[in-house]
Amino acid sequence: METKSILICPNCEFKKEETMPADACRFFYTCPNCNTLVKPKKGDCCVFCSYGSVKCPPKQKEDSMK
Repeated sequence: METKSILICPNCEFKKEETMPADACRFFYTCPNCNTLVKPKKGDCCVFCSYGSVKCPPKQKEDSMK
């Protein structure tokens, strides 16, 4: 299971590698470049699933069980 993801801000396209929580989804993220409060896209559980290079660990686990 991957625990790091590169988040891309939908406002300014700034990229930053972040460590994801192993047992929870992260609903909010503040871009360190433009200070935009980022929320997941409709239907996604967290910002990593919407704007990350890797889905969050709970989603990775769910997908591996299919």
